[in-house]
Amino acid sequence: MEVKNMSFKAGKDLKVTGVTKSDATSFAINVGHCEDSIALHFNPRFDCHGDHCAIVCNSKHDGSWNDEHRDDDFPFQQGEEFKVIISFDNDEFRIKLPDDHVVQFPNRLGDDKYKYISIDGDARIKGFKIK
Repeated sequence: MEVKNMSFKAGKDLKVTGVTKSDATSFAINVGHCEDSIALHFNPRFDCHGDHCAIVCNSKHDGSWNDEHRDDDFPFQQGEEFKVIISFDNDEFRIKLPDDHVVQFPNRLGDDKYKYISIDGDARIKGFKIK
């Protein structure tokens, strides 16, 4: 799923609900300006790229990935529904996970408005709302 030319502003919440596949390896939620300029790459990995039950966050500038940030709190289950809530300001993103743990990741691009959101991988999206 890809959404372009929308408005996700600092101080708002992006709520994503979905269901992971029963054999899910990973899924990702990206927030930024375009495919090559991503402020937040939120990537829960069940078993992917050498990671097992880890959340990897990163950013991409001019098509190049930066240093990854890992969080070992992993409340996702294969084949089960999930809800994450993403908010941000000029300094950082805050991602509230299903177990109420919050992952913090720097807003490396430093902008207060993003127009591009994509969600891909082994999850079916049931709801998507900016509020």
